[in-house]
Amino acid sequence: MKRVTGIGGIFFKARNPKALQAWYQKHLGLPATPDGYIVLQWGQEGDSGYTVWSAMPESTQYYAPSSSPFMINYRVDNLDALLAVLREEGVEVVGEPEEYDYGKFGWIMDPEGNKVELWEPRDEVFREVNKLG
Repeated sequence: MKRVTGIGGIFFKARNPKALQAWYQKHLGLPATPDGYIVLQWGQEGDSGYTVWSAMPESTQYYAPSSSPFMINYRVDNLDALLAVLREEGVEVVGEPEEYDYGKFGWIMDPEGNKVELWEPRDEVFREVNKLG
């Protein structure tokens, strides 16, 4: 079973997320969505995907129970099967998986207390939701 297929997102805390995003947009040309995420497309037509870059408020509790100022999101092919295997291997699974139109999400903790997000994407819907070309 394939476990991780790529990086789905990089999320980190920032003092001023909107200003930081604007800086990256202006100086590095990172493309933003209407919702304020920066989304990078990679791959070839027919075999492409997306990686989200997101500065979040310092007060976010999205990374809890981790106290880290960041969280990495990894793309996976079969979230439910992977979570089952990880549980069998003794990995701490956080909460219950959540499903949205653009994909399914689950969370685990690594040995150093970092929360890790796993995403089984639906790239076509993700593209539509974020108004990507």
